[in-house]
Amino acid sequence: MKLSDFKVLTFDTYGTLIDWETGIYNGLASLVEKADLEAQSRDEILMIFARHESAQQAETPSMVYMQLLSVVYRRLAKEWGVKVTEEEANTFGASVPDWPEFGDSPRALQYLKKHFKLITLTNCDRLSYRGSNLRLRIEWDGIYTAQDIGSYKPNPDNFEYMFRRLKEDFGFEKKDILHTAQSLFHDHAPANQFGLAGAWIDRRHADRGWGATMPTADTPKYDFRFESMIAMAKAHQAELRDA
Repeated sequence: MKLSDFKVLTFDTYGTLIDWETGIYNGLASLVEKADLEAQSRDEILMIFARHESAQQAETPSMVYMQLLSVVYRRLAKEWGVKVTEEEANTFGASVPDWPEFGDSPRALQYLKKHFKLITLTNCDRLSYRGSNLRLRIEWDGIYTAQDIGSYKPNPDNFEYMFRRLKEDFGFEKKDILHTAQSLFHDHAPANQFGLAGAWIDRRHADRGWGATMPTADTPKYDFRFESMIAMAKAHQAELRDA
């Protein structure tokens, strides 16, 4: 199997292209300070966030992501015994456009755009995603948000929606798709359920644990593994050079 066997790359954005863990951790900094949790590691804080975010997404699948983040902020404050204002919670909810891109993401996407259709299947909302897309500097062929679908990955409905849109809008079948993502929980596990080819962008290769995502019971299968987006782009270049 080669990267050049595929016609469309479908992407997760947050964790894969946008450094959401840095964005989340920075956004929680004042809450962590109020709760006197500085002794806890960054990954420990992110793991607690992941637990609350995943639970809230399951409880309120149609809630817009910026509103959901505000609720998660209040849930964290309650667990940590801290009082917060509505303004503080809403500020965190609106922080997605401030989350930084990985430095290699724009350049890699601009290269891959020359060779593939590019689609993102994201748990974000439409408004917040606009800010992230300014950072990525790419014109997607399709942006499919949780707000459009009414549920959050890893719900299989999100992938069903993606398959339907790719078929209706472009004529693509599953065999044409390479799903490209960091999260084993949100993306590769459900992609396995559909027999979808996958490229794991292992952004956390130097870290232990699961960070801002929930763990999976088993390690999902994937067809390619890269530690960065630019490594993926270079692998594709090498395929073309050696063809």
